[in-house]
Amino acid sequence: MIERREFLMTHTVSLIFEKSKEGKQGWSLPCNHFSDVEIHSLVEANLLRRVHPQLPSVSEPEIVRHYVTLSQKNFSVDTHFYPLGSCTMKYNPKLNEDAARLEGFAKIHPYQPEDTVQGMLHLLYDLEQSLREITGMDRFTLQPAAGAHGELCGMMLVKAYHDGRGDKARTEVIVPDSSHGTNPASAALFGFTVLTVKSDARGRVDLSELKKLAGPKTACLMLTNPNTFGLFEDEIREIQKCIHEAGGLLYYDGANMNALLGLARPGDMGFDIVHLNLHKTFSTPHGGGGPGAGPVGVKKKLIPYLPIPLVEQKNGTYFLNYDVPETIGRLRSFYGNVGMHVRAYTFIRRLGREGLAQASRDAILNANYIKKKIEKEFAVPHPEFCMHEFVAQAVHQNNLGVHATDIAKRLLDFGYHAPTIYFPLIVPEAMMIEPTESESKETLDSFIDVMNQIAREAVHFPDRLKQAPATLEISRPDDVAAARKPVLTYKDYLGAAHLHSEKPEPGTPCPC
Repeated sequence: MIERREFLMTHTVSLIFEKSKEGKQGWSLPCNHFSDVEIHSLVEANLLRRVHPQLPSVSEPEIVRHYVTLSQKNFSVDTHFYPLGSCTMKYNPKLNEDAARLEGFAKIHPYQPEDTVQGMLHLLYDLEQSLREITGMDRFTLQPAAGAHGELCGMMLVKAYHDGRGDKARTEVIVPDSSHGTNPASAALFGFTVLTVKSDARGRVDLSELKKLAGPKTACLMLTNPNTFGLFEDEIREIQKCIHEAGGLLYYDGANMNALLGLARPGDMGFDIVHLNLHKTFSTPHGGGGPGAGPVGVKKKLIPYLPIPLVEQKNGTYFLNYDVPETIGRLRSFYGNVGMHVRAYTFIRRLGREGLAQASRDAILNANYIKKKIEKEFAVPHPEFCMHEFVAQAVHQNNLGVHATDIAKRLLDFGYHAPTIYFPLIVPEAMMIEPTESESKETLDSFIDVMNQIAREAVHFPDRLKQAPATLEISRPDDVAAARKPVLTYKDYLGAAHLHSEKPEPGTPCPC
């Protein structure tokens, strides 16, 4: 199997790319569709090509099969179980996609007059009301394009609030040692000094340590609840009291809100600002470089600083309000990724209040079910009842020379995307597992069986894990190099020393 994989890696050029053959074509246009005169009148002279583009000569079926085959090599929520902890890779219902593709939503333009987009403005207004009710906040902005963008918006609001009160000494942001990495990154990006509060033996914020850090320089505490261990911060009232008495604000990282829908509200816990990841909680597509959405909600005292514009309603007419004197300004073009908002709105309206609560109950049930079924084979640092996700450890396997990354790679052979590994950073050999409410008991049972089988393999066949995956064309690429020096073109592929022994001569036409 290893020899086959290496052969495929070194011969992929001939197997996949070298399909071009003179005389083939995958397009058909009328002859002389544009005359030279028409082309020159439409395009500036300095933008015209001097030579023909180096394109492959392939038929339409060949190029379609090529890209469809590439797409089938991916893991996705539509094709695989995807227990990626803390990222909540929940299924995206096709009804949501159908709604977003309705002509009245998909074909409008942000420059249209407001009286021609009343339906979309109505939807955005109603979506804000729903998010307010779900979270217990007083107003929302829907502009942020992602969760991290929402965090940056939150930090801007924190600073604007303190500056507006003349309290410019608030320069510190506190984050737990188990926080998502975007928390300290967002705070530092906006110029705050980041302080880390340790977790206690129970996996929660150490309240005594927090009291030592909170003071006149505290701008806010960024907190996820439930936290990244999947544990509810049961001392949240004492935490919020500590921060508020110090004059700071309490910021809610909504990445784990999927555990609380209809069950508990951040606003009732004392949070002043909350960001939501619509892709993690309300089933809009997740990441991939495409559009996202990270709405930010605030309590009344922070409303004057929200980004512009805000959707307002007067006498049944909806409009965009730019008259917000203390606003932090505009965060992005237009009003945000409204296609994501349509999807989230559809999800909320389809499930309703009780349906959202049931989704969270099912997510919690699924997580606890898996945890109970694998805890004999894998260490669980906090064996108590968890919320929507939990952390397991490959410490038993580590003693056999097998690591969390080996287990993650082996799961790919069974058709499962790996869970989040090595996070939280403070947990050795961590595997954060989040099944989401979308998965059936049959899927969970199959995953449990595979996890327990892999644990047995670690004892009897450890090399099988160390060489996994054995069924995919590429096994263990250099992850760092892939991130820093991605191979994005055919020429890059030919030039990658680990994949091809000879580099093309300068000027060699690209056959793709």
